Formats: sequence, structure tokens, C-alpha cells
Amino acid sequence: MKTRSRFALGIAVLVLGAAAAIWALNVQGEADVRATAAFAPTDSLIARGAYLARAGNCMACHTARGGASYAGGLGIPTPFGTVFTSNLTPDANTGIGSWSPAHFWRALHNGRSKSGRLLYPAFPYTSYTQVTREDSDAIFAYLRSQPAVNQTNRPHALSFPFSSQAALAVWRALYFKPGVYQPDASRDAEWNRGAYLANGLGHCSACHSPRDALGGSRQSLALAGGLIPMQNWYAPSLTSPHEAGVGDWDKGRIVQLLQTGVAPGASVSGPMAEVVLRSTQHLTAQDLGAMANYLQALPAASPPPEKTVPPGPTRLSLNTDKTAKLYEQHCAQCHGAQGEGIANAYPPLAGNRAVTMAATNNLVQMVLNGGFAPATQGNPRPFGMPPFVLVLDDSEVASLISYIRTSWGNQAGAVTPLEVNRVRANQAH
Repeated sequence: MKTRSRFALGIAVLVLGAAAAIWALNVQGEADVRATAAFAPTDSLIARGAYLARAGNCMACHTARGGASYAGGLGIPTPFGTVFTSNLTPDANTGIGSWSPAHFWRALHNGRSKSGRLLYPAFPYTSYTQVTREDSDAIFAYLRSQPAVNQTNRPHALSFPFSSQAALAVWRALYFKPGVYQPDASRDAEWNRGAYLANGLGHCSACHSPRDALGGSRQSLALAGGLIPMQNWYAPSLTSPHEAGVGDWDKGRIVQLLQTGVAPGASVSGPMAEVVLRSTQHLTAQDLGAMANYLQALPAASPPPEKTVPPGPTRLSLNTDKTAKLYEQHCAQCHGAQGEGIANAYPPLAGNRAVTMAATNNLVQMVLNGGFAPATQGNPRPFGMPPFVLVLDDSEVASLISYIRTSWGNQAGAVTPLEVNRVRANQAH
């Protein structure tokens, strides 16, 4: 009973502390709003805001399929229910037409709506809090220049207690601390610009960081890789040389990947292809170089303990004539008989980190559903991979992937039919 009482007391203190913090932010926020002068944006400010909105990839989430740009209504599935994005057009009744620059700044910086309600972190204010007030005002100016669309925001469909403001206040107390990006004096201007873009508007950690059962992530694990909730795609670690770390890459190769979606020996797919298509390909070479500088300098994660594929029936079953014929029939024409790939077209499978890293979700996704690198200005006609979801069953997909992960010098673990089935089943919902 004592343990339960202490736990209840701890929760109560946490809720009261969160409530106090909310009240303090609200008072300060209202003072900021009252202090705001008339907003008269210039053409140059609007153009700057358009660039920054692309850097933040705002339209991707705030535009429903087939809907008007920035009018919201896109459902974002989460483990706790569906969050629907809001209308960012300047409609006075349903959008942000009645907002001031300070209201918008408060949303980005403090994760609070015009009315003061707490926003759900599907809107990544945990990253956007680092955006400067000047950049926030520029984005607001751009959004206010868009055509007004009268479209009422859809209510979120979240289960209790996650639908309550009290639960959200507790979550924020655990995982969120507002703060504008502060340049690191020990680093040069290019590195700081890259850190600002990657950690602020780029919100890279929203996907590339692991999350716990409450959907929160810790700064100590930022960019260490994580499964994107409800999408079954794994955003690989940007700090590990065994996953997507680029510490040993040439800067030009990183810039090329972010600008075109392909680079020697690498290409993007899945959610990252959308990021390149809608966001990073539109950034200047200078800003992409700054992001490359920052990514190159990330501290390398400790290498995982060396793993070997165990001998025995599991390993032997991978190299049967049947599996080899599956590869020859479906894969060898593009990826080569020895997994060598075709330069400037199809990536090699031998020695490919995307093939050998521990997380296999992306491999299963690609084999089942196929995929293309994004069609960018620098690579307008990307080579793609056809889907095999209707051609191969779970056992065949598992055997084929396992064969690739253990051939031509690759030394990774096998994939089971159950793992394939989980991905296939989740796509059916």
C-alpha cells in the first residue's frame, strides 16, 4: 500500500507541476500576443518563409490527399489513435486568418494553439521549438499569403486517457522543454547552420530516434535510429557506421543524396524518399552542405557486438537450389548474380548496409511493395523495384531476404516468415 501511495503522490506532483508550467507558459504567451505590433510582411519575407516551409516539409502533413494545399485534414495514425492535421491557410474561421505572428510562434515554440490548448506532438514542436522567432515570422508570412480555404479542422480520434489535456500535460513534463537553438561557440558557422536545420525545421529526430511506450524520445538517444510508429519503416541510425552514419562519406556524396535521392552506392526509399522529394531537394547547396557537415561530425555510436550467423538447419536452408533460383529469377537481372548491382541504376546487395543492418523492416517492405527513389530535378527518371507482394508468399520472401543477407560476404541474421507476415498483415489494415 505504501508503494501505491508513493506512486499516486508522485503522479499528483507531476500533474500539478505540469499544470503550473502550462499556466506560466499561457501567461507569458498572452503577454507576447498583446505586445505584437501590426504585421506587414514584405515580398522578401514571404519568399524566405516559402523556403523555410519547404525545409520543414510543412505541406506534406498539412495537405490531405486530393485536398487543398495547407488546408489540413490529413490523418496521422499513432499507437494512441489518429491525429488530424490543422488548416494552415489564412481563412479567418477555420484556418490561421485570425492568428497573430505571436500565436504562430507560440505554436512552434511552446506547442500551444491560439486558444492556449496543448498541441499533440504529432506536430513536431519538440523540434520546432528550436526555430528562431525571425524564421517563425517568415513562415507565418508565407502561410498568410496562401489562398484561404474554408475547411473545418477534424477532431482527433484518440483513445482515453490520451485524448485528455491532463495526460498531454504529463507527457510534456516528461519529454518536452522549449528552447530556441543556441549556437555552439566551439563549432563554425556552417556546422551550426546544419545543426539548426537538421534538429529544428528538418526535425530529423522525429523519425530517426527510438521512442518508448508513451511515444517519447530522449535527447541521449537522438538520431540513434527508430521504428516509425504505425508505418513499419525503420529510420536508421545517423550515428552508426553500420546503419546510416556518414562520418566517413565525402561531403559531396551526402549533398547529392539529399538533393537527388541517389548517390554512388546509395539511394533513399520509403518515407525518406518523400522528404527528399518535398523538402531537401529544394534547399540550397549551401544549406545542404551545412547539413552534411553536421551529419559528418555526429559522434559515432559504439559498434554492436559482432554477430555471426549460427550454423545448422536455419543457415543451411537458406542456400538451397530453390532459394538460389528465386534470386536468379526475380533479382539477379538488376542486382547481379553476385549482388554487385548496376552502377547508376540498381544498388549492390553485397556489402550494402541497408541489407545487413539488424532491423529488417525496410527490406521486407521493399520486397513486398517495391519502391522508387524520388523523381527529383537531379534524377527525374529514377530506376525502381517492382512489388512482389502478389508473387511471393511469406516463406519465399523470408528465404530470399535471408539468402541475400548471408551471401557474397554478407553476415547478417535470417528473416523468418512470421516477420514477413507481420509487415504484410499491418499493410492490410
